[in-house]
Amino acid sequence: MDVFLEIRKRLQNALLIIREPKQGSLPVDVSITPSVLKMKTLEQCREINFPPEVRLVPSSLRGLQYVSGDGIHMRLLVQADLNKKLVSTLNQSLQALKCYVFYCQWCGEIIIKERKLLRVLPLPSGNWNALVEEWCCHPNPFANKPLNPGENDCFIGDTHLLVNLRSDSCVPGPEIAQAETHQPSESHLESKPKANTKIICKRCKAMLGETGSSGTTKFYITEIIIQPSGRDFDMIPRSQFVQSVIAQCLVELSSTRSTFRFTVQGQDGKTYILVWLLNSDSLLIESLGNSESSQAFSLFEGMERLDSNSTGIWNAVKVLYRPCVKNRNNELASSWENDIGVHSLVLPSQTCLELLLILSRSNDSLPPSLQYMNSFQKLFAVTE
Repeated sequence: MDVFLEIRKRLQNALLIIREPKQGSLPVDVSITPSVLKMKTLEQCREINFPPEVRLVPSSLRGLQYVSGDGIHMRLLVQADLNKKLVSTLNQSLQALKCYVFYCQWCGEIIIKERKLLRVLPLPSGNWNALVEEWCCHPNPFANKPLNPGENDCFIGDTHLLVNLRSDSCVPGPEIAQAETHQPSESHLESKPKANTKIICKRCKAMLGETGSSGTTKFYITEIIIQPSGRDFDMIPRSQFVQSVIAQCLVELSSTRSTFRFTVQGQDGKTYILVWLLNSDSLLIESLGNSESSQAFSLFEGMERLDSNSTGIWNAVKVLYRPCVKNRNNELASSWENDIGVHSLVLPSQTCLELLLILSRSNDSLPPSLQYMNSFQKLFAVTE
């Protein structure tokens, strides 16, 4: 018997679902203590130990019901003393006057070696130039002037960062190549690069970013990992990394810009996914110890699994989403694209499709009653 528990940290309440392993497994005896859940049927008996940071309040149990296809639902209060924070974003983790190494997230290849960043600055929103026009009482001094970093500068946007590769401290040739030629490209650091030339990893051929003018290169934050010099590189499962980075991005943008609707667009300008952030204060506990009832994909795929009688706990954000591939939801996508309250996240097209697959598989792993809301598909994006 599997267990799914969603905790709302701010409200200190929880939805507990005991999934039935197969048809005909009822009746079941359930016993709840602050730290242990015991389940007993005619065929098996199982005991689930909750993490020490979480204590249930059995006397608050309400809304007990059986939902066909899901199992037993119940709501109750919890005492969740968890101080976990989201993994720091690039804005918070990169610091000026320190040396960093840039790695390809796909294969771990070094992209930029021993780069000392003299300045680390956030980029303004995409419509910053138009806002200057509105607020200036004189001609816009920044008209038609792109914000390009100088040597050893790093400018950080919502889903990308800009660096200048003219410095001698970057690793040329074998690690970075122009997508048009697929040849070692030491010369592209000295000559003016072509506009919007793709940058690919020479080892795994993944697209990492694009070159721009004046030696500026755009790297997408879903494609690289940046670590301080001297630290060993740790490979992170791709699906875990992508959903964690996107979840952090949604949380930060909703906090700083008070926006909760997003379009995920490829660098080709196409809209792939519509995303609506519901909340960012969820804690998730999932136990899938029974191999007969476990689904092929878990919300926590790629993360360290515990024994069948224990559970782990993870921060998560809850979102609704709609796919826009194969001409689906075109009318709604067009409406969102023209809405100033919707923020656009631009990623490589391949990563957009990859993210859509992750969302779809995560949604399928939820109990059926939690998979849809108002024609949107629902899911939890795990942040750590």
